[in-house]
Amino acid sequence: MSEPASISTGIAQRYATAVYELAKETKKVKALESDLDGLQDAMTNSDDFRALIHSPIYSRDEQAGAIAAIAKKMKLSPTTANTLSLMAAKRRLFVLPQLVQTLRDVIAEDKGEIAAEVTSAKALTKAQSDKLAASLKVTTGKTVTLNQTVDESLIGGLIVKVGSKMIDTSIRSKLNSLQNAMKEVG
Repeated sequence: MSEPASISTGIAQRYATAVYELAKETKKVKALESDLDGLQDAMTNSDDFRALIHSPIYSRDEQAGAIAAIAKKMKLSPTTANTLSLMAAKRRLFVLPQLVQTLRDVIAEDKGEIAAEVTSAKALTKAQSDKLAASLKVTTGKTVTLNQTVDESLIGGLIVKVGSKMIDTSIRSKLNSLQNAMKEVG
């Protein structure tokens, strides 16, 4: 892992542990999950928000003011709003993407859940998703939440990532393997 990524992950883990413990003590885990969804949407859809959290051109005061306004507009819980304000004051907003993911992982772990990243050539039906989730539950022993994406270049099949394990049954992968095998022979 590169040094900056390692530092960001460490900072995110410390903040995530503190925020989750506070939310759990005050029985506000549901509110925290809602806040995480809103923040994820903001990071995904707003170039201005991404610039605010990553750009060094904004002063502490500018970041703090913007974060306070955003928290109010998004109706974030006091715990999340205060955490973001603290992060702005400490110039740590750049770790927000890692913090959101770490908090999601901590909440899922506490609930006995695990997330699986599923990439398919076309969108899975409800029945296919349910069958895949049930199969993964048997394998992992935990309730599985599927995060699905579509990548038409797979041609067919699935790529499933659960934790550090990956299962690639895509046609693209099989064609690449066949092509490599043919190069070795010829």
